[in-house]
Amino acid sequence: MEFVENLKRARLVPVIVIKELGHAVPLAKALVEGGLNILEVTLRTPAALDAIRAISAEVKGAFVGAGTVINGQQFADAAGAGAKFVVSPGLTEEVVQASRTHQVPILPGVATASDIMRGLGLGLKTFKFFPAEASGGLKALKALAAPFYQCRFCPTGGITEASAPEWLAFAPVLCVGGSWVIGGTMAEVEAKARAAAGLR
Repeated sequence: MEFVENLKRARLVPVIVIKELGHAVPLAKALVEGGLNILEVTLRTPAALDAIRAISAEVKGAFVGAGTVINGQQFADAAGAGAKFVVSPGLTEEVVQASRTHQVPILPGVATASDIMRGLGLGLKTFKFFPAEASGGLKALKALAAPFYQCRFCPTGGITEASAPEWLAFAPVLCVGGSWVIGGTMAEVEAKARAAAGLR
């Protein structure tokens, strides 16, 4: 429940790809200074786990998680690196069980009614809607959310600064994931984060 409340307060979760470890802490500090403290570091690069460790240890106020987690071993590695939450592009029993084993909340990806029904059967009610735009956008999520009124979503994939407010105006959406705040100088990142933190 605390994780869900954190997502609701955040409104935007920056999706971060760290290619060079030295970039991790300055980038995280700029985002947190700008008002975005829930950070998803994707496990798409060799530097990702070390980046999670560094941010966890050095960036006060950061609530850092691991993204692109697709199996139990990656989940264990992420939890061991200090990830406070895990995001997966899909939903499997393996990653849900890993969430329970490590007592780290998971935000699994769903794109269909069957995905959501499987998640509900595993005791979940909060999901990542992914890939959001390619799966039909807000219109598709509205159609899915109607029968699954008890669920809440964090859409990710193709969402932009311009489209985020419309997504966030839909009540079942807790927050959105996006990467538009990443890039540029650290001062520019902080400024973009500050603007994004004001999205309501």
